[in-house]
Amino acid sequence: MFKKLAICSLLFTNILFATNEVNVYSQRHYDSDKALFKKFEEKTGIKVNLVTAKAEELVSRLSIEGANSPADILITADIGNLYEAKERDLLQSATSKTLEENIPSHLRDEDGKWFAITKRARLFVYNPKKIDSKDLSDYFSLTKPEFKGKVITRSSTNAYNKSLLASIIAHNGEEKSLEFVKGLVENFARNPKGADKDQIRAVASGEADIAIVNSYYLGVMANSGDKVDESIAKEVKVFFPAQNTTGTHINISGAGVTKFSPNKENAIKLIEFLTSVEAQGELAQGNYEYPINPKVKPAGIVASWGEFKEDTIALNKVGKETKKAVEIATKGNWK
Repeated sequence: MFKKLAICSLLFTNILFATNEVNVYSQRHYDSDKALFKKFEEKTGIKVNLVTAKAEELVSRLSIEGANSPADILITADIGNLYEAKERDLLQSATSKTLEENIPSHLRDEDGKWFAITKRARLFVYNPKKIDSKDLSDYFSLTKPEFKGKVITRSSTNAYNKSLLASIIAHNGEEKSLEFVKGLVENFARNPKGADKDQIRAVASGEADIAIVNSYYLGVMANSGDKVDESIAKEVKVFFPAQNTTGTHINISGAGVTKFSPNKENAIKLIEFLTSVEAQGELAQGNYEYPINPKVKPAGIVASWGEFKEDTIALNKVGKETKKAVEIATKGNWK
C-alpha cells in the first residue's frame, strides 16, 4: 500500500523545519492542481512538495507518522474522508478571515479543521427520448414503479454513493433511507458496475434511462477531445434532484492543516490561495467542478446546465452517517 508513498518520503528527509516550503498529501491528481501549485510558488516563493495517493493511504500514513509527519496539508475528495481524518485527530484548527470570506459556512468545518476547495453535485443524467423530466423530483423519485429496470449507478461502496446515502439518512432517518435503497435496487437496470462515466455511457447506449452521477464527469466527457464521449455528453440531459425539498446533494474536495504541520502558516496561505477568485476560476475551467467561492461562476458547459438549489446541510452531519450508510446499503442489497 505504501510503496508509492515510501519512495516519495525521500523528498521530505531534510525539510521538516523548513520555512519556505509546504508539504501536501493529496488524493487529487489533476493537472489544474499542479498548475496552481506552480503559480503559488511563483507568487509566494514557497515551494510546494507534493505526494499523491489514495485517500485511505494518505490518512493511514498520517496516523502512522504521527508527530514525525512532514505533511502540512491533507487534500482529499469526499466529505467521508475529511470527516474520518478529523475524527482520528489528524487535523488541527486553522483560523483565517480570508477562508471565512471565500467559503460558505456549510462548506467548511465549524472547528476549522477542513475547508472545501471544489464541489460536485450528485445529480441525474437521463435519456430525454425515454424519460420526461416532469416525472423526476427528488432522489426518492427513482424508486417509483414506472422506473423499474431503468436506473443505474455505481456500487454502494463508492465514496460518492456512501456520502449521498449518508445525506439521505441525515435528512430522513434510517427507516426511510432503507426504503429508498430497496426501491432503488428494485429499479436497477443491471447490477452496479463501473465508474460514473460508465453510467453516462450506458444511458446513451440504451442500457438504462437514468443514472446517478457526479456533475464534473459529464463536463470532463463533453470536453475530452474524444468524439464518442463528446457526442454522448450532448445526447443526455441533466436533472438536479430535490429542488423542492433539501436541494441537490453536494460533495466536495477539501483541505485541512495536518495536526503536526511544521509549516502551518504556509499551509494556511496555500489553502487561502486555492479558494481565491483566481484559483477557483482555474479549477472550474480545468476540471469542470463547481467553485466554492461565491464570486466565481462555473465553467461553460457546467454553467449551461443552469443554477440550482444545493443542499446546505452541515457536511459533518453527512460524514457522521457514513458508517450507517454502509450498513443500510448492505441491508437493502445495494451491492
